[in-house]
Formats: sequence, structure tokens, C-alpha cells
Amino acid sequence: MSIADNLKKIKERLPEQVTLVAVSKTKPIGDLQSAYESGQRIFGENKIQEMTEKWESLPKDIKWHMIGHVQRNKVKYMAEYVDLIHGVDSLRLLKEIDKQALKNKRVISCLLQVHIAEEETKFGLSQKELLTMVDSDDFKVLKNTKVKGLMGMATFTDDTAQVRKEFKTLKSCFDLLKTKLLDLHVLSMGMSGDYQIAIEEGSTMVRIGSSIFGARNYS
Repeated sequence: MSIADNLKKIKERLPEQVTLVAVSKTKPIGDLQSAYESGQRIFGENKIQEMTEKWESLPKDIKWHMIGHVQRNKVKYMAEYVDLIHGVDSLRLLKEIDKQALKNKRVISCLLQVHIAEEETKFGLSQKELLTMVDSDDFKVLKNTKVKGLMGMATFTDDTAQVRKEFKTLKSCFDLLKTKLLDLHVLSMGMSGDYQIAIEEGSTMVRIGSSIFGARNYS
């Protein structure tokens, strides 16, 4: 099936309130162009250099989402154009994004990443760290970043009950945080293998790559 057919099939399954991020990391510009021509306008990348090269080459109405782990010293390279940063997992990182956003006379939207998986390799804040962060004076003075919601990744497992439990944890975290940050509205959870469970558990944004573009070649 073509990229256009894959996109059409996925979009037919998505409820109206769910935003699709097409995860285009490692994919050539031609593949993104095909998705763009099929109406897709939001693309997710996990490496800032690769995302910047694609931003320079592709139409300027594309919204670029940084979905990978972010190193503070790389923020400056995307501050000019990035639409949403998914994986903010520390106050230090948020402060750096705020600083670079100010330099570019922008307000950059961010999601705070919560650790919900049982795998040690996943990044993210615990619920306690999350609440401590948003209650801190340092957080409250940030003017050039806007926290729009939360992001989390479930354990990579065939155990759907575990995946569902982890998504429920993130949703309850989201609901709790909404009592403190009133304009929270993005809950980014769910990828190619588990997005339907994520939507059932309250996701408003899914990150889908291989189901659109095919398997990745990391060689």
C-alpha cells in the first residue's frame, strides 16, 4: 500500500478530537512530500539536525514536532521553527527552551514527559517530580514556553492489559495536572502498535510512523 493509502486508512480510524503526528524520522524527504500531498501537515522527528534539514527543504506550512529525547545544547537549532516539543523531562530543559524561544521572539509549546513504562530506558518525570516542577517558582516565571499537556510511552510489550494500565496512569496524571494548569489539552500517547488502546484511554494525539511509512531502516 502507498503512503497515501496508509494515511487514509489510519485517519478513517481516528476520532475527530485526535491529532495525528506522522513520525517521519529516518525517512527520505520524498516520503514526507508524499504524505504532505495527501494532506498531512504535522510531522514528528527525533533528531534535531535531521528535522532542521527537512524543515529547510519542505513547505513552510508544516508543523514540526520534536518527539525524541532533547539535549539542552541542541535546542537553539530548532527554536526558530519547532511547533511542539514532546519530551520535556526536566526543569533545566524547559528553562533552556524558554531562553531560546525568547531569543527568537517566540513562545514554544511543550509537553511534559511522564515515565509510565516498566522499562528503565524510557525518559520522563515521576508524578511527584511533575507536581513539584509545576508548583515551583522557577516554573511559574517562564514566559516563552507554554505547557500544553503531557506525553508518555508505554512499555513495548504484547501484554495489552499492562499497556492499558500505563495509559490509565498517564491519563490520571493529566487530569490531576489540569487542576493546576487550566489550559492543558494535549495528551500525547499511543504509537503504531498501541494507538487504539491509547485513544480508548483518553489520548488526544498519536504518534504513528511505521504504519504510514513502512518499517524503518536504521543501517
